[in-house]
Amino acid sequence: MGFCVLLSSWGFLVHKTVQQLAIYELPNAMQTFFYLHKDKLVYDAPRPDLRRNQDSSEATKHFIDLEMFGKNAVNEMPLDWNNAVKKYTKDSLLKYGYVPYHVIYIKGKLTDAFRMQNKDSILFYASDLGHYIADANVPLHTTINYDGQLSNQKGLHSLWESMIPEIEIANYSLYSKHKAKYLKHPEKAIWGAVRTAAALVPELLAKEKEVSLTFTDAQKYRIQLRRGKEYKSYTSEFAKAYALSLKNSINNQLLSSANLIADFYYTAWVDAGKPSLDALHKEFGNADAEMMKQEQKLFQKNTLISSDKLIAKKSTTKEEF
Repeated sequence: MGFCVLLSSWGFLVHKTVQQLAIYELPNAMQTFFYLHKDKLVYDAPRPDLRRNQDSSEATKHFIDLEMFGKNAVNEMPLDWNNAVKKYTKDSLLKYGYVPYHVIYIKGKLTDAFRMQNKDSILFYASDLGHYIADANVPLHTTINYDGQLSNQKGLHSLWESMIPEIEIANYSLYSKHKAKYLKHPEKAIWGAVRTAAALVPELLAKEKEVSLTFTDAQKYRIQLRRGKEYKSYTSEFAKAYALSLKNSINNQLLSSANLIADFYYTAWVDAGKPSLDALHKEFGNADAEMMKQEQKLFQKNTLISSDKLIAKKSTTKEEF
Protein backbone atom coordinates (compact mmCIF):
# COMPACT_ATOMS: atom_id res chain seq x y z
CA MET A 1 0.00 0.00 0.00
CA GLY A 2 1.34 3.42 -0.92
CA PHE A 3 0.87 6.62 1.05
CA CYS A 4 -0.52 9.45 -1.05
CA VAL A 5 1.67 12.53 -0.63
CA LEU A 6 2.44 15.66 -2.58
CA LEU A 7 6.08 16.38 -1.94
CA SER A 8 6.10 19.80 -3.49
CA SER A 9 5.80 22.98 -1.52
CA TRP A 10 2.87 24.78 0.04
CA GLY A 11 0.63 23.40 -2.70
CA PHE A 12 -0.26 25.48 -5.72
CA LEU A 13 -3.02 27.30 -3.82
CA VAL A 14 -0.74 28.95 -1.27
CA HIS A 15 2.10 29.64 -3.71
CA LYS A 16 -0.34 31.52 -5.90
CA THR A 17 -1.97 33.26 -2.96
CA VAL A 18 1.21 34.67 -1.40
CA GLN A 19 2.35 35.90 -4.81
CA GLN A 20 -0.82 37.96 -5.12
CA LEU A 21 -0.79 39.23 -1.53
CA ALA A 22 2.79 40.49 -1.88
CA ILE A 23 1.70 42.86 -4.66
CA TYR A 24 -0.61 44.76 -2.30
CA GLU A 25 2.34 45.50 -0.01
CA LEU A 26 4.52 47.15 -2.66
CA PRO A 27 5.06 50.92 -2.97
CA ASN A 28 3.23 52.82 -5.71
CA ALA A 29 6.32 53.06 -7.92
CA MET A 30 6.33 49.27 -8.23
CA GLN A 31 2.76 48.28 -7.55
CA THR A 32 1.24 49.36 -10.85
CA PHE A 33 3.60 47.19 -12.88
CA PHE A 34 3.12 44.16 -10.65
CA TYR A 35 -0.63 44.66 -10.42
CA LEU A 36 -1.05 44.77 -14.20
CA HIS A 37 0.90 41.52 -14.47
CA LYS A 38 -0.53 39.82 -11.41
CA ASP A 39 -2.34 37.12 -13.40
CA LYS A 40 0.94 35.95 -14.95
CA LEU A 41 2.84 36.17 -11.67
CA VAL A 42 0.19 34.12 -9.91
CA TYR A 43 -0.09 31.60 -12.73
CA ASP A 44 3.69 31.09 -12.79
CA ALA A 45 4.09 30.85 -9.01
CA PRO A 46 4.19 26.99 -8.98
CA ARG A 47 6.55 26.80 -11.98
CA PRO A 48 9.70 25.77 -10.03
CA ASP A 49 7.83 22.74 -8.73
CA LEU A 50 6.87 21.77 -12.26
CA ARG A 51 10.51 22.08 -13.34
CA ARG A 52 11.41 19.28 -10.96
CA ASN A 53 9.88 16.83 -13.41
CA GLN A 54 12.43 17.72 -16.10
CA ASP A 55 15.43 19.07 -14.15
CA SER A 56 17.13 16.71 -11.71
CA SER A 57 19.03 19.61 -10.12
CA GLU A 58 15.87 21.52 -9.20
CA ALA A 59 14.62 19.67 -6.12
CA THR A 60 17.30 20.69 -3.60
CA LYS A 61 16.77 24.38 -4.38
CA HIS A 62 13.50 24.13 -2.45
CA PHE A 63 14.66 22.96 0.99
CA ILE A 64 17.55 22.56 3.40
CA ASP A 65 17.96 19.48 5.61
CA LEU A 66 19.54 21.32 8.51
CA GLU A 67 20.38 18.24 10.58
CA MET A 68 22.76 17.08 7.87
CA PHE A 69 24.96 20.15 8.43
CA GLY A 70 25.36 19.75 12.19
CA LYS A 71 23.40 19.79 15.43
CA ASN A 72 23.10 23.58 15.59
CA ALA A 73 23.33 24.27 11.86
CA VAL A 74 20.31 26.56 11.84
CA ASN A 75 22.31 29.06 13.90
CA GLU A 76 25.82 28.26 12.72
CA MET A 77 25.65 27.91 8.93
CA PRO A 78 27.34 30.75 7.01
CA LEU A 79 24.93 33.29 5.58
CA ASP A 80 26.58 33.34 2.15
CA TRP A 81 27.06 30.60 -0.40
CA ASN A 82 30.83 30.80 -0.84
CA ASN A 83 31.56 30.38 2.86
CA ALA A 84 29.00 27.58 3.07
CA VAL A 85 30.78 25.77 0.22
CA LYS A 86 34.11 26.16 2.04
CA LYS A 87 32.64 24.74 5.23
CA TYR A 88 30.44 21.93 3.89
CA THR A 89 31.46 21.45 0.21
CA LYS A 90 29.27 22.16 -2.79
CA ASP A 91 28.33 18.49 -3.16
CA SER A 92 26.85 18.40 0.34
CA LEU A 93 24.79 21.53 -0.25
CA LEU A 94 23.51 20.22 -3.57
CA LYS A 95 22.58 16.95 -1.89
CA TYR A 96 20.95 18.18 1.32
CA GLY A 97 19.41 21.42 0.09
CA TYR A 98 20.28 25.09 -0.12
CA VAL A 99 17.06 27.10 -0.41
CA PRO A 100 18.28 30.21 1.53
CA TYR A 101 21.35 30.48 -0.70
CA HIS A 102 19.29 30.02 -3.84
CA VAL A 103 16.91 32.79 -2.74
CA ILE A 104 19.85 35.20 -2.66
CA TYR A 105 21.02 34.01 -6.08
CA ILE A 106 17.60 34.58 -7.65
CA LYS A 107 17.31 37.93 -5.90
CA GLY A 108 20.48 38.93 -7.76
CA LYS A 109 18.92 37.81 -11.04
CA LEU A 110 15.83 39.92 -10.34
CA THR A 111 18.00 42.92 -9.51
CA ASP A 112 19.80 42.53 -12.85
CA ALA A 113 16.46 42.25 -14.66
CA PHE A 114 15.24 45.48 -13.06
CA ARG A 115 18.50 47.19 -13.98
CA MET A 116 18.22 46.08 -17.60
CA GLN A 117 14.52 47.06 -17.74
CA ASN A 118 13.69 43.65 -19.17
CA LYS A 119 9.99 43.02 -18.51
CA ASP A 120 9.98 39.31 -19.28
CA SER A 121 13.01 38.68 -17.08
CA ILE A 122 11.54 40.72 -14.23
CA LEU A 123 8.36 38.65 -14.29
CA PHE A 124 10.27 35.38 -14.65
CA TYR A 125 12.62 35.94 -11.74
CA ALA A 126 9.98 37.61 -9.57
CA SER A 127 7.74 34.54 -9.76
CA ASP A 128 10.66 32.18 -9.12
CA LEU A 129 11.92 34.27 -6.22
CA GLY A 130 8.47 34.32 -4.64
CA HIS A 131 8.30 30.53 -4.87
CA TYR A 132 11.63 29.86 -3.18
CA ILE A 133 10.97 32.43 -0.43
CA ALA A 134 7.65 30.75 0.31
CA ASP A 135 9.39 27.37 0.47
CA ALA A 136 11.86 28.71 3.04
CA ASN A 137 8.89 29.49 5.29
CA VAL A 138 7.66 25.87 5.32
CA PRO A 139 8.84 24.03 8.47
CA LEU A 140 9.09 20.63 6.76
CA HIS A 141 11.45 22.16 4.19
CA THR A 142 14.05 22.59 6.95
CA THR A 143 14.39 19.00 8.13
CA ILE A 144 15.49 15.58 6.93
CA ASN A 145 12.18 14.33 8.40
CA TYR A 146 10.43 16.26 5.65
CA ASP A 147 7.40 13.96 5.44
CA GLY A 148 7.28 12.64 8.98
CA GLN A 149 8.72 9.45 7.52
CA LEU A 150 11.32 9.14 10.29
CA SER A 151 8.77 9.47 13.10
CA ASN A 152 6.07 7.15 11.74
CA GLN A 153 4.04 10.14 10.49
CA LYS A 154 4.39 9.64 6.76
CA GLY A 155 2.15 11.96 4.74
CA LEU A 156 2.55 14.93 7.08
CA HIS A 157 4.13 17.05 4.36
CA SER A 158 1.10 17.43 2.12
CA LEU A 159 -1.25 17.49 5.12
CA TRP A 160 0.39 20.61 6.59
CA GLU A 161 1.12 22.62 3.48
CA SER A 162 -1.52 21.54 0.97
CA MET A 163 -4.53 19.77 2.42
CA ILE A 164 -5.12 22.01 5.44
CA PRO A 165 -4.79 25.31 3.50
CA GLU A 166 -7.19 23.97 0.87
CA ILE A 167 -9.74 23.26 3.58
CA GLU A 168 -9.12 26.26 5.83
CA ILE A 169 -8.07 29.17 3.62
CA ALA A 170 -11.52 30.79 3.70
CA ASN A 171 -11.04 31.13 7.46
CA TYR A 172 -7.54 32.60 7.21
CA SER A 173 -6.56 36.21 7.53
CA LEU A 174 -5.09 37.16 4.16
CA TYR A 175 -4.41 40.74 5.23
CA SER A 176 -1.17 42.04 6.65
CA LYS A 177 -0.36 45.61 7.70
CA HIS A 178 3.15 44.99 6.44
CA LYS A 179 4.55 47.35 3.81
CA ALA A 180 7.53 46.34 1.71
CA LYS A 181 10.76 47.39 3.39
CA TYR A 182 14.35 47.53 2.24
CA LEU A 183 16.51 44.67 3.49
CA LYS A 184 20.03 45.87 4.25
CA HIS A 185 21.03 42.26 4.76
CA PRO A 186 18.77 40.00 2.68
CA GLU A 187 20.86 36.98 3.71
CA LYS A 188 19.91 37.58 7.35
CA ALA A 189 16.27 38.02 6.35
CA ILE A 190 15.96 34.70 4.53
CA TRP A 191 17.88 32.87 7.23
CA GLY A 192 15.55 34.44 9.79
CA ALA A 193 12.65 32.86 7.89
CA VAL A 194 14.39 29.48 7.85
CA ARG A 195 15.04 29.66 11.61
CA THR A 196 11.44 30.58 12.35
CA ALA A 197 10.19 27.72 10.19
CA ALA A 198 12.62 25.22 11.72
CA ALA A 199 11.52 26.19 15.23
CA LEU A 200 7.97 25.07 14.38
CA VAL A 201 8.98 21.50 13.48
CA PRO A 202 8.89 19.95 17.00
CA GLU A 203 5.36 21.19 17.73
CA LEU A 204 4.18 20.29 14.24
CA LEU A 205 5.25 16.69 14.80
CA ALA A 206 4.02 16.53 18.40
CA LYS A 207 0.56 17.86 17.60
CA GLU A 208 0.02 15.25 14.90
CA LYS A 209 0.77 12.48 17.41
CA GLU A 210 -1.40 14.14 20.04
CA VAL A 211 -4.40 14.48 17.73
CA SER A 212 -3.88 10.95 16.42
CA LEU A 213 -4.63 9.58 19.90
CA THR A 214 -8.25 10.73 19.49
CA PHE A 215 -8.73 8.99 16.12
CA THR A 216 -8.86 5.37 15.10
CA ASP A 217 -6.96 4.41 11.96
CA ALA A 218 -10.26 4.13 10.11
CA GLN A 219 -11.14 7.69 11.15
CA LYS A 220 -7.67 9.09 10.47
CA TYR A 221 -7.03 7.60 7.04
CA ARG A 222 -8.91 6.85 3.88
CA ILE A 223 -7.93 4.31 1.26
CA GLN A 224 -8.17 5.08 -2.45
CA LEU A 225 -7.63 2.71 -5.35
CA ARG A 226 -5.60 4.15 -8.22
CA ARG A 227 -4.58 2.11 -11.23
CA GLY A 228 -5.03 -1.05 -9.25
CA LYS A 229 -2.92 0.14 -6.31
CA GLU A 230 -4.13 1.22 -2.88
CA TYR A 231 -3.11 4.63 -1.53
CA LYS A 232 -3.61 5.90 1.99
CA SER A 233 -4.25 9.55 2.81
CA TYR A 234 -5.55 11.60 5.72
CA THR A 235 -9.29 12.20 6.10
CA SER A 236 -10.73 15.70 6.08
CA GLU A 237 -11.92 15.16 9.66
CA PHE A 238 -8.39 14.48 10.87
CA ALA A 239 -7.01 17.41 8.85
CA LYS A 240 -9.48 19.78 10.49
CA ALA A 241 -8.69 18.52 13.98
CA TYR A 242 -4.95 18.79 13.35
CA ALA A 243 -5.38 22.30 11.93
CA LEU A 244 -7.28 23.34 15.07
CA SER A 245 -4.45 22.06 17.27
CA LEU A 246 -1.90 24.13 15.33
CA LYS A 247 -3.92 27.32 15.90
CA ASN A 248 -2.68 30.12 13.59
CA SER A 249 0.76 28.75 12.72
CA ILE A 250 0.02 27.84 9.09
CA ASN A 251 -1.79 31.12 8.49
CA ASN A 252 1.12 33.00 10.07
CA GLN A 253 3.65 31.28 7.81
CA LEU A 254 1.53 32.09 4.78
CA LEU A 255 1.52 35.80 5.67
CA SER A 256 5.22 35.75 6.54
CA SER A 257 5.89 34.38 3.08
CA ALA A 258 3.93 37.18 1.40
CA ASN A 259 5.61 39.84 3.55
CA LEU A 260 9.11 38.60 2.78
CA ILE A 261 8.36 38.28 -0.94
CA ALA A 262 7.33 41.95 -0.99
CA ASP A 263 10.51 42.91 0.88
CA PHE A 264 12.73 41.03 -1.56
CA TYR A 265 10.97 42.53 -4.59
CA TYR A 266 11.43 46.01 -3.16
CA THR A 267 15.05 45.37 -2.20
CA ALA A 268 15.93 44.06 -5.66
CA TRP A 269 14.32 47.14 -7.23
CA VAL A 270 16.14 49.55 -4.91
CA ASP A 271 19.46 47.77 -5.49
CA ALA A 272 18.87 48.19 -9.23
CA GLY A 273 18.65 51.96 -8.75
CA LYS A 274 14.86 52.30 -8.47
CA PRO A 275 14.29 52.28 -12.25
CA SER A 276 10.95 53.54 -13.52
CA LEU A 277 8.73 50.64 -14.54
CA ASP A 278 6.17 52.80 -16.35
CA ALA A 279 7.55 52.11 -19.81
CA LEU A 280 7.30 48.35 -19.26
CA HIS A 281 3.53 48.12 -19.15
CA LYS A 282 0.51 49.30 -21.05
CA GLU A 283 -1.16 52.60 -20.28
CA PHE A 284 -2.62 52.62 -16.80
CA GLY A 285 -5.95 54.38 -17.16
CA ASN A 286 -8.43 55.69 -14.62
CA ALA A 287 -10.43 52.47 -14.74
CA ASP A 288 -7.30 50.43 -13.97
CA ALA A 289 -6.38 52.75 -11.12
CA GLU A 290 -9.85 52.48 -9.63
CA MET A 291 -9.81 48.69 -9.92
CA MET A 292 -6.45 48.50 -8.16
CA LYS A 293 -7.69 50.85 -5.44
CA GLN A 294 -10.80 48.76 -4.84
CA GLU A 295 -8.80 45.55 -4.75
CA GLN A 296 -6.42 47.07 -2.23
CA LYS A 297 -9.42 47.81 -0.02
CA LEU A 298 -10.63 44.23 -0.32
CA PHE A 299 -7.18 43.07 0.74
CA GLN A 300 -7.29 45.39 3.77
CA LYS A 301 -10.75 44.13 4.71
CA ASN A 302 -9.69 40.49 4.24
CA THR A 303 -12.47 39.96 1.72
CA LEU A 304 -10.51 38.89 -1.36
CA ILE A 305 -12.00 35.40 -1.26
CA SER A 306 -15.59 36.42 -0.53
CA SER A 307 -15.35 39.03 -3.31
CA ASP A 308 -13.98 36.43 -5.74
CA LYS A 309 -10.74 38.36 -6.22
CA LEU A 310 -8.26 35.78 -5.00
CA ILE A 311 -6.94 34.45 -8.29
CA ALA A 312 -5.83 31.12 -6.84
CA LYS A 313 -9.37 30.26 -5.79
CA LYS A 314 -10.66 31.12 -9.24
CA SER A 315 -8.15 29.22 -11.32
CA THR A 316 -7.01 26.26 -9.25
CA THR A 317 -8.61 22.88 -9.29
CA LYS A 318 -8.79 20.84 -6.14
CA GLU A 319 -5.65 18.84 -5.48
CA GLU A 320 -5.99 15.17 -4.72
CA PHE A 321 -5.07 14.16 -1.21
